[in-house]
Amino acid sequence: MERLDYFIRRFLLMIPTFLGITILCFGLIQFVPGGPVEQFIMQMKGIGAAESGRGVGAQGSISEQQRKALQAHFGFDQPFYKRYWKWLVTDRLGMKMESYKFPNKTAWQIIKERFKVSLVFGITGFFLSYCVCIPLGILKAIRHDRTFDLVSSIIVFVGYAIPPFAFGMVLKMFFCGTVEGLWDFFPVSGFHSDNFIRLTFLEKIQDIFKHMFLPVTCYVIGNFAVLTLLMKNSLLEQIGKDYIRTVLAKGGSFTRAIWGHALRNSLIPIATGFGSIMTVMFAGSVIIEQVFEIPGMGRLSLEAIVGRDYPVYMGILSLTSLLGLVGNILSDFTYVLIDPRITFQEN
Repeated sequence: MERLDYFIRRFLLMIPTFLGITILCFGLIQFVPGGPVEQFIMQMKGIGAAESGRGVGAQGSISEQQRKALQAHFGFDQPFYKRYWKWLVTDRLGMKMESYKFPNKTAWQIIKERFKVSLVFGITGFFLSYCVCIPLGILKAIRHDRTFDLVSSIIVFVGYAIPPFAFGMVLKMFFCGTVEGLWDFFPVSGFHSDNFIRLTFLEKIQDIFKHMFLPVTCYVIGNFAVLTLLMKNSLLEQIGKDYIRTVLAKGGSFTRAIWGHALRNSLIPIATGFGSIMTVMFAGSVIIEQVFEIPGMGRLSLEAIVGRDYPVYMGILSLTSLLGLVGNILSDFTYVLIDPRITFQEN
């Protein structure tokens, strides 16, 4: 009952937290210069300059009445609270708003187009990170200060020291045929080939695998050192505790002490990141998606910010905020599954 009350309070706390995040970000983008009104005026001035052949002519000038009409068109003539309420309720978190950059498309339609790509990319990177780093961290803890631990530590830290985007550019240079005389195993960019629709089911899987191998590798490298060392240090801490020495003193084997007792407790710090599975569709690095030209959510958010496409940006922000808040609760729930002794009672 105590845990149920805790999770109910956490879910209720999501409401003011979400409102605080969105109000702050919505307010910032309303007053940042270079918004949709200014962008539209610049486009009109560019048209006037191109037609007149000299600077900004009369065709490119904007009267105060025209400026007010543009502000009314984009809703900037209304008070802040009315604009926010319209975005929150009428436009359903802005998902029904029409994109400024892509005419005749709502924010949700644009986000939905990138959703599948980021979902596959994020889930693959997430599970590979944990499936590789957790066993490696366990093995490093068991063989602490041995040759395997030292050699793997060098590899881990070298991989961690290289920025993922730089690592991606190196991989493209060596394995994508961008340099003459080197290997050409993987495509240079994109999520699938141009003839993807005409491929068979197995050929489609192979095609997506080739396109995702290098960017997913870069994504895993970014989390490699942190997760591996966190797993190793957590397990080493558990091995040094009294209950493990008690198991060994009673005749239990070292293998049983590790796998039957220490491992479960050592997973508790790792469980902090389990909640991020809720945001895996937005987990792709913006820079990695730019390097490999992947049409994912990270790249879309960058395009929305640079292009001042506020409906799309706020739509992405609202989704990531909600999923992030739910993910934090999922992490707490994972704690309870790993160690039922954990309570959330306030002292």
